[in-house]
Amino acid sequence: MALAPLDKTAQRRHKFRNTIHTWLLTGGSVALLGVCSWLLWGWVGLITSAIVSVAGLWSAYRVSPAMVLKLYKARPLSQREFPEGHQVMKTLAERAGLASRPKLYYVPSKMMNAFAVGTPEDSAIAVTDGLVRGLTLRQFVGVIAHEMSHVRNGDVTVMALADVVNRMTSVLSTIGLITLAFHLTDFIEGTVGLWTAIGLLVAAPTVGGLLQMALSRAREYDADLDAVGLTGDPEGLASALLTLEKKQRGLWEGLFLPGSRSPEPSILRSHPKTESRVERLLSLRHEPEPYVTFPDERPSFGNRIAPVTRRPRVRASGVWR
Repeated sequence: MALAPLDKTAQRRHKFRNTIHTWLLTGGSVALLGVCSWLLWGWVGLITSAIVSVAGLWSAYRVSPAMVLKLYKARPLSQREFPEGHQVMKTLAERAGLASRPKLYYVPSKMMNAFAVGTPEDSAIAVTDGLVRGLTLRQFVGVIAHEMSHVRNGDVTVMALADVVNRMTSVLSTIGLITLAFHLTDFIEGTVGLWTAIGLLVAAPTVGGLLQMALSRAREYDADLDAVGLTGDPEGLASALLTLEKKQRGLWEGLFLPGSRSPEPSILRSHPKTESRVERLLSLRHEPEPYVTFPDERPSFGNRIAPVTRRPRVRASGVWR
């Protein structure tokens, strides 16, 4: 099965670029953690941080998707409630070659969002009430294909590693600065200057966060490419992204101040700019007909799913309920 409906040369160029970005950004995050560990405890710190990182990644890998979904008050979405959605999941899982079809979950929120959790062997894709009511089936196919590509490519594990490394970097940076505040600076004598150490420890959490967001943007581009490989319909996903951008922008402006926008510049975003993603998607148009076709109309739920009427509220974990 072709990965995407574009010529082999362009396909290899897209994949090579995103793979290089992923390795460079992941390597940069790990190197930053190593510097902080070495400043604090030398070689012992390097070895310790490596062991803790591996343990953290193993723990993240072993966490059941159901445990994560409980944090969002998600529940399974039955075949009777959303038969079209289950048909989309079945079709795309077969095309993706997944051994186990991801489970479909429902989040009672007016926010338009979807996310994937788990591994290719045990995964789930959650969709919000706002998403399933706000998109046509064709657009919904593009979004689910994008999330399923995250599952197939192991992006959840990659981002879990980045999160573990970034959190450890922040903790070690804090410990180092507290130690310096108490004038316990013997551990850096003969290696680097005091002010260099302070500068590195102060900047480490910010740099680590920027690297993590850059890694997320690279994986989003890759998931877009693979989603088109599953559906053969770049216009469907592009249309969904534009719809999400339009409606979410209005929601943010209503929750906060008029004119509120997504963070600028793009370096402060965990996702690429919608305009950039749409431009890349439309450059993939090649096949005359999509591989996966669903009506370009909204599904009819009737009384099977009660609509969410309350507005989303700001919480520490994000704007969800």
